[in-house]
Amino acid sequence: MKKLLLVLSLIVPGLMAVPAAHAGEAEVKKAVQDFLGDRARVEGIRKAGVLGLYEVQIGPDLIYVDDKGRYAFIGDLVDLKSRSSLTEERKLKLSQVKFSDLPLNMAIKVVRGNGKRVFASFEDPNCGYCKKFARETQGLTDITMYIFPYPILGADSTEKSRNILCAADPLKTWNEWMINGVVPPLVAKCTVDVEKYVALGQKFNVRGTPNFVLTDGNRIPGAIPQAQLEARLNELLK
Repeated sequence: MKKLLLVLSLIVPGLMAVPAAHAGEAEVKKAVQDFLGDRARVEGIRKAGVLGLYEVQIGPDLIYVDDKGRYAFIGDLVDLKSRSSLTEERKLKLSQVKFSDLPLNMAIKVVRGNGKRVFASFEDPNCGYCKKFARETQGLTDITMYIFPYPILGADSTEKSRNILCAADPLKTWNEWMINGVVPPLVAKCTVDVEKYVALGQKFNVRGTPNFVLTDGNRIPGAIPQAQLEARLNELLK
């Protein structure tokens, strides 16, 4: 959002590339894109359903443009009656991932108990919150978890991910590091392309770790207490 604010500071208060008459989606989209230039790309546009505004998606962020294609509003639209952020609700909807689109064969698979509660996670091996999650959820049972190493914190994360994925037992090596702090042994001959994991995370707009994907497509950005995660997983079984 900070990057978006910086970019849009160049174009607010006016988007005046179209006439003052009511503009259509295509015209509003063109107006915004013309002002953004090559700094960012408009990825989607729809009527917001309130105040005659258009919702314009720029990366993972949303802005609002009036129906004349002239003024842009940056910030959350809030329903004062329900006390809910319409913007956050839409962001969650837009960030959904079709679970079947995940290449689960690439993941480190964890199965405990009956394995009925299924979810996936993107985690950097040097992410402190990921390690905290791993330590605090060792007692999480009846799950199938697909871990996608997502090294975004530097070269050391890439090296650790490669050695974990190329280990004889990737799950054991992952747990030894994340839970016990045992550095993954160097694997001299490793054919795993870690960049594919980075590209996968980027494809699904994973901007930080941990990032959990549930079977209904919803995502949980950031670590949450085990009780909250279990509640979400149990809801999906109903």
